[in-house]
Amino acid sequence: MNPNAHSFFDSIRLGQRRLSNRFVVAPMTRVSATSDGIPTDSMADYYEAFATGGFAAIITEGIYTDSIASVCNPNQPGLVTEQQVKSWLRLTTRVRQYPTVFIAQLMHAGALSQVLTTTLAPSAIPPIGKPSASSGGLPTFTHPKEMTVEDIKTAIRGYVKAGLNAVEAGFDGIEIHGANGYLPDQFLTTYTNQRTDRYGGSVENRFHFIAELMHEIRAAVPNDFIVGLRLSEGKVNNLTYRWEEGAEMARAVFAEVKKAAPDYLHLAAEGGGWQRECVYADGSSSTGIARQMLDCPVIANGGLHDLSLANKILTEELGDLLAIGRYAIANPDFPQKVFRQEPLLPFESGMIKPSVSLENTREWIGTRMDRI
Repeated sequence: MNPNAHSFFDSIRLGQRRLSNRFVVAPMTRVSATSDGIPTDSMADYYEAFATGGFAAIITEGIYTDSIASVCNPNQPGLVTEQQVKSWLRLTTRVRQYPTVFIAQLMHAGALSQVLTTTLAPSAIPPIGKPSASSGGLPTFTHPKEMTVEDIKTAIRGYVKAGLNAVEAGFDGIEIHGANGYLPDQFLTTYTNQRTDRYGGSVENRFHFIAELMHEIRAAVPNDFIVGLRLSEGKVNNLTYRWEEGAEMARAVFAEVKKAAPDYLHLAAEGGGWQRECVYADGSSSTGIARQMLDCPVIANGGLHDLSLANKILTEELGDLLAIGRYAIANPDFPQKVFRQEPLLPFESGMIKPSVSLENTREWIGTRMDRI
C-alpha cells in the first residue's frame, strides 16, 4: 500500500462508534423513492453497494421531515409515515450487515422546495436562481411566507419526530442538513434572514434555530445515537456564495456549533471543491478552523477523490473524515480500490444528467460503459 495513504485507513471514533477508515459516502440527491416518499429496492441496492465497497460510513440523501412544508424534490424519501419507516427498516437491515455506520440526513427545503406551491422561510424573500432541472419539479421557486414562531416550533417538532423515526428505522444516527441553502442555512444566511426576533440579527441569533434543533433531537433520541450537523457557505441556488467575513465568520459560526455539541461537523463544498470553497485569503480553511475549535470529528468535502488533496487534509490536520460524492457513484467500492491501489473509474456527467435518479445512472452505465 502507498505509505503516504496509510492515514486513509486509520480508525477513528464517531460518537460511540469506531470507523475502520476515513471514507464517508456524501449525501446525494437521487429522487428515486416512490411518489409518496417510500424507499425502494433500487435504493437498497444503491446503499448496500457502498457498504460492501468498504465505506466506513454512509450518509443518505436528504430525507424530508414533515408533510407540511419540508419536501424538496419529487420522489424524495421521507421519515414521516409508518410505511416510510418500515421500508427504511428493510433497507437499513441490509446495510447494517456490514461494518458501516448508516446515517439518515434530515432535510427541510424551506424556500427551496421544488414541489410545494406554498413554502415557508425565515423571511418572505424569494430565492435567487432557479431549481435544478436534474432533480425534477417546478421550474421556478415560490415566493415564501415568513415563518411565525409557531411555524418554527412545528418544523422543529417535525425534525424531532423524524429523528425518532430514524431510530425506529434502524439508522445509527442522523445528520441535520444545515447546508446548501435549505431551511437551517436560510436562518444562518443574512440575505435570507431579515428577522428582528431571537432568530435574526447576530450570528448567535441566526444559529438559534439550529441550536434548538440539536437540543431537542438530542433530548429525544438514545444517548448512543449519532447526531451530526452539515453546514456550507455555497447554496444549491447560489454555488459561488462565500461568507463576506471569511475566516472571522467561520470562527463565529463554529463557536455556536461548539455550544450545540454535535457528534461531528460536515462542511459541504460541492460548488467548486474544497480548495475554492473552504480556503480563505489568509491561507486558513474552514475545515482546519473547525478542527481546531471543535471537540468532534470534522468531515471535509469537495473533490476529495483527488487522493493527494485528501491526504493533505488528513496529514495537515485540516479534517478527520473524507466525504466522497460523485466518485462514489462511479466507484461504490472506492475505499477498496484505494486500499488495493487500483485505478478509479472516472465520474462522467451522464451518470446524473439529465436526471440525478438511480434509473438514469443505471441506464447510462448500461449503455455507455465503453466510455469509462
